[in-house]
Amino acid sequence: MAYDQDIKKRQLLIDNNPDISVVLPFYNAENTLWRALISIRNQSFRNFECIAVDNCSTDRGAAMVKRMAREDPRFILAGESRRGVAPAFNRGAALARGHYLARMDADDVMRPRRLELQRDFLEGHPACGAVGGKVVHRGSGLGRGGLEKYVEWNNGVLTYRQILNQRFVDAPVVNPTAMWRRETGERLGLYRSGDFPEDYEMWLRWLHQGVRMAKVPEVVLDWYDSPGRLTRSHPAYSDDAFYRVKSRYLALWLKENNPHHPGVAVWGASRISRGRARMLEEYGIRISCYIDIRRNRVLDKPLMYYRDLPEAGEMFVLVYVRQWHAKDRIVRFLTDKGYVEGRDFLLVS
Repeated sequence: MAYDQDIKKRQLLIDNNPDISVVLPFYNAENTLWRALISIRNQSFRNFECIAVDNCSTDRGAAMVKRMAREDPRFILAGESRRGVAPAFNRGAALARGHYLARMDADDVMRPRRLELQRDFLEGHPACGAVGGKVVHRGSGLGRGGLEKYVEWNNGVLTYRQILNQRFVDAPVVNPTAMWRRETGERLGLYRSGDFPEDYEMWLRWLHQGVRMAKVPEVVLDWYDSPGRLTRSHPAYSDDAFYRVKSRYLALWLKENNPHHPGVAVWGASRISRGRARMLEEYGIRISCYIDIRRNRVLDKPLMYYRDLPEAGEMFVLVYVRQWHAKDRIVRFLTDKGYVEGRDFLLVS
């Protein structure tokens, strides 16, 4: 794009080696973009560059970035003609010079110490390849429904072990809170485009390849929801898309870690749970039985009443029950019976 020719010249005005490159893709975000830019400018950690990537906007977003760049040379406007968040971010990452890359969205607001806290974490934990943080959910998009519950769960999944064990429940890192080492992305690749949520696919791929992730225990982002946000409107973020990509990586994990492979027991006998679990069969996983709180149901597989579960070590259980209160009870039941999360069972919904 025409304004890309100015990028290298502008980068010379910044510290020769910015510690952090913030990459912010945007598309027709004039109502929220300035707020996001201000929150980046006001960071306590100063040695950064921010590459804002215009993804074919038709509003005043590019003009806003140009205005910010005139006021602060750390802000750089780039462009990507291929539509989509993945190519837009990857374009910005290709231009980035920082030791660390931080993801940001045009809807959201960084807390003032976000970059400082996450950089300090990665500096102090050399074995970690990526770090996230807690969020506060803002906006009225879904009220206090499923997204609120997701945020509560996500804010409680902080350590590498928690992320590793619960990565098949949902995306374990809120995308615009992520920061990672430059070499992590260079070695394993960044966001991929496809009929799947690009951030969730990247977290699952990185974790499968052995990348350690954790979160700082502080709130680093005000996470805004709106009816037009891609995660609510694009088919790549549908429930079906999430379960397709998680089934692929879950099958890989089971082949390497399930001592009863290819057999698994599925806790959750509803039509929806069974349909989601059957996606695993495409990858050679065999459902040996369903587990339910009711005894007398006629299903396509054997049914086991939950109180008849054998001792730990005799089967591997995948919990496909989605209701949060029910999952909590199931985890307590399995734990009391001696089952260990990550060894004898996993939550998958």
